[in-house]
Amino acid sequence: MTSVQGTAVDVPTADGVADAYLAHPEDGLPRPGVLLYQDAFGLRPHLRSMADRLAGEGYTVLVPNVFYRHGRSPVFDLPEFIDTDARPDLWNAIGPVMQSLTPELAMRDAGSYLDWLAESPFVADGPVALTGYCMGARLTLLTAGTYPDRVAAAAGFHGGRLATDAPDSPHLVAEHVTAELYFGHADEDASMPPEQIRLLEDTLTAAGVRHRSEVYPGAHHGYTQADTSAYHREAAERHWAALLDLLKRTF
Repeated sequence: MTSVQGTAVDVPTADGVADAYLAHPEDGLPRPGVLLYQDAFGLRPHLRSMADRLAGEGYTVLVPNVFYRHGRSPVFDLPEFIDTDARPDLWNAIGPVMQSLTPELAMRDAGSYLDWLAESPFVADGPVALTGYCMGARLTLLTAGTYPDRVAAAAGFHGGRLATDAPDSPHLVAEHVTAELYFGHADEDASMPPEQIRLLEDTLTAAGVRHRSEVYPGAHHGYTQADTSAYHREAAERHWAALLDLLKRTF
């Protein structure tokens, strides 16, 4: 593993400034860029540690606070260990903030994040990769379809509602995607049932998108997040193997 430097940065957007975390190898040389999209709990120490782990593998990783319109991170008053069964009130705060981030706003922001990476001296020239968690998996798919010439690979883990009958369902961007995609679904995830997984698969296949979709047994929604009760160590390590494999094939 390469020594890593992590810093707080600000990313200008059309609607303000998104605070973010940047991790990159300590040598400061340009590396392939990775945009890491948060889960609903937001930018916090665990996501920074995930960015550090990726940077240690030789990438420059940006983790924006996608909820910046509601304040700088931490946007929510989170416990050190997140158990939503013990703290159901958390969703009262998080739910409205999530819903306010419409696909239109999120994709406007995505352009700003991609611009920032393109201008960073720590990022190598060319398209970047994306990885996202829970709601972040939706954002990776939408970004890959909205900015196809700027995204070489995109991965989504324990994403929910990726393929629904909604007019803005993320899977509807499939025809525009040119990146290679990977999805690691949780088999105990009510927000991504088998029929949605099939619809996502069928749509990507019909659009000719290079992709791989796997269901992780015994895993729940949120299985990669070690600071939550949903964490599943085996599934989380499988996610790392799949993500790093995708990145190595891409760059």
